[in-house]
Amino acid sequence: MEGDTFSALGNGTQIDGKVVQTFQKNFVQVQNILDQNRLLINEINQNHESKIPDHLSRNVGLIRELNNNIRRVVDLYADLSSSFTKSMEASSEGDSSGALKSDGKAGQKRHRPA
Repeated sequence: MEGDTFSALGNGTQIDGKVVQTFQKNFVQVQNILDQNRLLINEINQNHESKIPDHLSRNVGLIRELNNNIRRVVDLYADLSSSFTKSMEASSEGDSSGALKSDGKAGQKRHRPA
């Protein structure tokens, strides 16, 4: 897969295989953290419903862990966004199709359904 390129966005822009591998790795990390968060939330809910003082006090640590995991997910998505933007800018430098404007923004806007 190293050195492979993939067509992206339907406009002929190429993405390097290494970039795709990085995206896949980060998405796997995000999914693992989200799976862990689901387990944490279930345990927090069970502890809350039990109303047992030891279980309720354990929730403090579980909620801190959940908050830290959420921060990690935000950071991973920020890294993904930055990496994607850089790869698209690098891909479009030699592209004469005008897929990205000189300000780095796409030429078309997304429209939301009414």
